Amino acid sequence: MVRLVHSQTVLTEEVLAQLKERSGESTTKDALAKAVEHYIQCPYTDSDMLESRLEKVIRKRGK
Repeated sequence: MVRLVHSQTVLTEEVLAQLKERSGESTTKDALAKAVEHYIQCPYTDSDMLESRLEKVIRKRGK
């Protein structure tokens, strides 16, 4: 069973407008839901992956 929770955040109107534009959603609720879902699924937000990518870049620059 899925348990739903209510959460809130504070954003400037400018940031919210940018989020709606980039997500292609017209409502705040849908834009935030889409952004959160993307963040969870995006491989670049995984801290281990980010660290390994940075290490590769550092190694390449050292050569």
